[in-house]
Amino acid sequence: MAATDTPSAVAAWHRLVAEPDTARLRDLLAPEVVFRSPAVHTPQVGRDRAFAYLWAALQVLGPTLTYGHQWFDDDSAVLRFSATVDELVVDGVDLIRWDTDGRLTEFTVMIRPFKALQAVIAAMGAELTRQQ
Repeated sequence: MAATDTPSAVAAWHRLVAEPDTARLRDLLAPEVVFRSPAVHTPQVGRDRAFAYLWAALQVLGPTLTYGHQWFDDDSAVLRFSATVDELVVDGVDLIRWDTDGRLTEFTVMIRPFKALQAVIAAMGAELTRQQ
């Protein structure tokens, strides 16, 4: 893959961030996708669990979410992002993997600094509660 070719799974994720849509998010996730959050000790396994967290993240971070640098190979990527939550700048990375169909199989989020992570945890908790 040429350095300038964006994998289809990454392009699909960027489209979803720009125009959030529940059906497209669900379609982008493999049935046994694993979501890892800096706020939850255990991995969240399965499309429904990952969907809930990622949809909440799109609501909490999405309005200010921008991606800067990205690195990828044939089946994985690192996407560096920034956003603002409660007037705190959130700096983080999304580590993603996908299958041969272009569906996400792993999605790991890392966030810094700690104070921003605390704001994200609170906002995500409220959004997840609201979704129920």
